Amino acid sequence: MSCKPKAVLLDRDGTLVVDVPYNGDPGRVEAIPGVAGVLDGLRAAGLPLGVVTNQSGIARGLITREQVDAVNARVDELLGPFDLWELCPHGPDSGCVCRKPAPGMILNACEQLGLDPSEVAFIGDIGTDVEAAAAAGAIGVLVPTSVTRQEEIDAAPLVATDLASAVNLLTGEGRR
Repeated sequence: MSCKPKAVLLDRDGTLVVDVPYNGDPGRVEAIPGVAGVLDGLRAAGLPLGVVTNQSGIARGLITREQVDAVNARVDELLGPFDLWELCPHGPDSGCVCRKPAPGMILNACEQLGLDPSEVAFIGDIGTDVEAAAAAGAIGVLVPTSVTRQEEIDAAPLVATDLASAVNLLTGEGRR
């Protein structure tokens, strides 16, 4: 990347907090170790931060929007404040423009921030995250977890071992 991003967007589950599928219980929210310090460093550098998350459990009837909002509030308590939240409540077959890998949520976030997508980075843990970034014209960084498939890792333009390493890739810290 030739310039540092002017904002960083992040996936929620698997990137910021331990992924608990269809979690509707704020008591089960657990920050991934080291994430809080990285986010604090980004805030100290003056970068706006946003969360972009698919929550198909709402469409599937497994969790309510109120439960998701309560979980997001807990994420804010543990890791926030975030400048914005973008959430897709739709299922995979809805054909919506917001569900990742579609670019809708990233484009909405960029509009709210007053930034061109090329000035924004999106960090996530699965292929649809980096695909959404590419579709929006943003910079995508993959931070694989145990659920990330090898083909997603192979296809990602930028891959980092953890959030701190992803930020270092974006900011040029640690580059020679």
